[in-house]
Amino acid sequence: MVLDENTAKKLAELLLQINAIKLNPENPFTWASGWKSPIYCDNRIILSHPTIRNFVREEMAKQIEKQYGKPDVIAGVATGAIGIGMLVADFLNLPFVYVRPEAKSHGRQNQIEGHLDKNQNVVVIEDLISTGKSSLNAVRALKQAEVTVKGMLAIFTYGFEQAKTNFDKENIQLNTLSNYDFLLEKAIESNYIKEKQHQTLLNWKTNPAKWDNN
Repeated sequence: MVLDENTAKKLAELLLQINAIKLNPENPFTWASGWKSPIYCDNRIILSHPTIRNFVREEMAKQIEKQYGKPDVIAGVATGAIGIGMLVADFLNLPFVYVRPEAKSHGRQNQIEGHLDKNQNVVVIEDLISTGKSSLNAVRALKQAEVTVKGMLAIFTYGFEQAKTNFDKENIQLNTLSNYDFLLEKAIESNYIKEKQHQTLLNWKTNPAKWDNN
C-alpha cells in the first residue's frame, strides 16, 4: 500500500528525472526471471543524488515510525536495499543488518550479516517489489533467526497481484513510497511517454509474465 499520495507523486517525478526508471516499450528489457518488460527500475541510482536520497531516507524513517513504531533493528535486503537501509537506520539511530539471498558457502556461512538478537522487532527495507519472492526469502531468514518482523517498507512496487498474494500468504504487511500507477501518471503529465506507450505499459502490467510487445 502506498502510504502518502503526495510523496508517491513526488518520488515518481524524481525517479523519472534521474533516469532511475527507464521506460522503453519499443525495445523491452529482459529481467533475470526471463520476463520481457517495457520498464526497468534501478533505485540504486538514488544513492548518487544526495538531495533525493535524503528525501527517501527521511520519508522512509517517518513512515516506519508511523506504521510500525520504532523497531529495534532495520534490515536491508541484499543487494539493492543495503545502501538505503543503512541510511534509514542511521537516521533513526538504530542497528542495521542485511540479508543475503542465501547463506555464504564459506567463512561463517551467514545469511544475515550483522548483530541480531532473538525476539527483537525488525522492519525490513527493500528498494523494489516485483513478485516479492526475493523480499520474502529475506523475511523467512529473519523469522528463522527468531525475531519479530513488523513489516516491510519499499521504495517502489509494480503492484502485481502475484506480489499481493505472496505477501498475504506470509502474513507480512507491505507498504511503499510510490508505485507503478503514480509513475505512469507522472510520465504522461511530463510528456516522458506518449499515449500509445502509456497503453502498452498498462497492458504489460495485466500479464507481465506473458507480455509480448509484437
